Amino acid sequence: MTAATAAKLMSYDDVIGRFDPVLGMEVHVELGTATKMFCGCPTAFGAAPNTQVCPVCLALPGALPVVNNKAVEMAVRIGLALNCAITPWGRFARKNYFYPDQPKNYQISQYDEPIATEGYLDVVLDDGETFRVEIERAHMEEDTGKLTHVGGETGRIHGASHSLIDYNRAGVPLVEIVTKPIVGAGERAPEVARAYVTALRDLLKALEVSDVRMDQGSLRCDANVSLMDKGAAEFGTRTETKNVNSLKSVEVAVRYEMRRQGAVLAGGGEVTQETRHFQEADGSTRQGRRKETAEDYRYFPEPDLQPVAPDAAWVEELRATLPEMPWLRRARIQEQWGLSAEEMRDLVNAGALDLIAATADAGAPADAARSWWVSYLSQQANARSVELAELPIAPAQVAEVIGLVADGKLTNKLARQVVDGVLAGEGGPAQVMADRGLEVVRDDDALQKAVDEALAANPDIVEKIKGGKVKAAGKIVGDVMKATRGQADPARVQELVLAACA
Repeated sequence: MTAATAAKLMSYDDVIGRFDPVLGMEVHVELGTATKMFCGCPTAFGAAPNTQVCPVCLALPGALPVVNNKAVEMAVRIGLALNCAITPWGRFARKNYFYPDQPKNYQISQYDEPIATEGYLDVVLDDGETFRVEIERAHMEEDTGKLTHVGGETGRIHGASHSLIDYNRAGVPLVEIVTKPIVGAGERAPEVARAYVTALRDLLKALEVSDVRMDQGSLRCDANVSLMDKGAAEFGTRTETKNVNSLKSVEVAVRYEMRRQGAVLAGGGEVTQETRHFQEADGSTRQGRRKETAEDYRYFPEPDLQPVAPDAAWVEELRATLPEMPWLRRARIQEQWGLSAEEMRDLVNAGALDLIAATADAGAPADAARSWWVSYLSQQANARSVELAELPIAPAQVAEVIGLVADGKLTNKLARQVVDGVLAGEGGPAQVMADRGLEVVRDDDALQKAVDEALAANPDIVEKIKGGKVKAAGKIVGDVMKATRGQADPARVQELVLAACA
C-alpha cells in the first residue's frame, strides 16, 4: 500500500472551505562558480566521487576557509534582482547540527546578518494574474556532501545496509532564498508555489548565476505548508517537504500536504512540525524527522572568516549589470512576434523560447527559428529523451542552416540532413554540408540532363503535360530529385520540365 492510499486525505474543496493555507518557500540554488565557497576545489557536476576535495572542504586540522568573491558577487546580484536591500555589514555563522555528509559537522552559513533582506518577486499565474511573493532573506552558505544509501528499497536510509559519502559537493556555494509567509493564495496556493519557483528559476537563469538544473540538484525547493481555521489570527503548525525536484512536483506536494493536514485537523488531531519527503511515484509525502528550531542549531559567528561588507558603489555597479527581467522580456517578445498568450505559454513550457530568441538574435527570421525548434528539433529531442536545450546544436548553428536555405544553397530536406550531421557531432553546418556533399545543384546543364532522362523514361507523363495537365510534372520533378539525391532546386527543375514540354 502506498503512502498516498495509507494516509487519510480530505477533499481539496473541503480543505479550502474550512481552512486558509499558509505557505513558505525555501529555495537553495547552487551558484555556478568555478570553485567552491571557501576553497579552490572545482565544482563540476558528475566527477568521480571524492576527487574534488582538499584539506579545507574535508575539514582537516589547520585548514582555514577563504570566501569566494565571485560567489558574493552572484549573491548580491540575486538580492538586487529580488528587490532586496543589500546588507552593508554581515557575517558568516556556524550552524551546528549532526551532518554525516559535512566533514566539519557544522555548516558555514549566515544567520542574523544575511547578504540580502526584505524583497519581493511578482509571479504570473496561469490566467495572467500577478501574485506578489515577499522575500524575507537570501543568505550565503555551503552545500553538504551527498549520501547514497545502499540496500534499501526506497533509496533512503530506512532499510539500507550501508551508506556511501561523496564529498565533491561539500563546500559548493549556495544561496538560500526564503520567503515570508505566503497568505491570501487560497485555493490557488499550489499554483502559486509552482509559479513562484518557476519565476525564480527563470530569474536565476537570466542572471547566469546557476544552471538551475533541478534534476541535478542545483536548484532545490523545500515547501512549508500549514493550515489555519478560517478567520483565525495565528498560523497553524507547518511541515516542510524537502528537496522537491521538479516544478510540477512543487504543486503536487503542496496540494497533497494541504489535503493530508486537513484530514488530520478535521479528525481532531494535531499536525506535527516535521520534515517530510516527497514521493515521486504517487505524489505523496512521507514523514521525515522532527523539525528543529533555530535555537537547536546553536548558531554563533564563524571565527575564521572576516565580515562581508559590500561597498555601496560596487553594489550599484552590479545593479547596472542586471538583465531584462524574464517576464518583461517575454511580454516584449510576445508583442514583437505577435503570439497569443497560449502560444507563448507553450513555447516557455517546451523550453523553446530562449532558443528561438537566440536563433533570431543570430540573424534568423523569428518565424523560421520558431518552426525549426518546435517541429524538427523538438522531434529530435523527444527521440533522444533529452530536453530541447540539451541537443548538441547551438542557436547560431540553427540560424546558419536557416540562412543557407534562404540563400538557396539548401532545400528544407537537405537542411534537415545538415542538422542531423551537426547533432551527430560531424561539425558545424558548413562542414557537414561540404563533407556530405549536400549543397543544392545549380548547374543547369546537369539539371537539364537529369530532366531529359526523366522525361525519356516517362513518355506518358510528357503527353499529359503537353496536354495541359501541369500537375503531372510533379512525377518528373520527383524523379529528378531522386536522381540528384535531393540536391536539385525543385522550383528550377519544374521550370526546366515545363520548358521541355512546351
